Amino acid sequence: MARQRRTSPTVENALTRSASLESIDSALDLGSGLTLTAYRSKITDVQAKLTAYNAKLAETDALLNALKAGEKELNTLSARMLAGVGVKYGKDSNEYEQAGGTRTSEITRSPRSRGTIEPSG
Repeated sequence: MARQRRTSPTVENALTRSASLESIDSALDLGSGLTLTAYRSKITDVQAKLTAYNAKLAETDALLNALKAGEKELNTLSARMLAGVGVKYGKDSNEYEQAGGTRTSEITRSPRSRGTIEPSG
């Protein structure tokens, strides 16, 4: 499942405010470093960080998809390897158990799973 990309209401509000401030004066300088140019620069900086963040999310999604595909292939290969040991040595062999399987002689079945029907009466 892809991660949700982020939007920034803060950036949207700042862009609106920047446009409003420009209508007052395109070279607005309120002193103490509060200039329209500095404000736009900070907006651009935050937009770049947001874009980089969303790009990293896309990369992460691609890596996760590749990881899941690799795990699926590995799981299939593991099952095939165990089945191969079962074919070569038998499913009741020590080798099958060493490979991670359960020997058929060690599988215990509960009385319910055997399909016995108790008479009702």
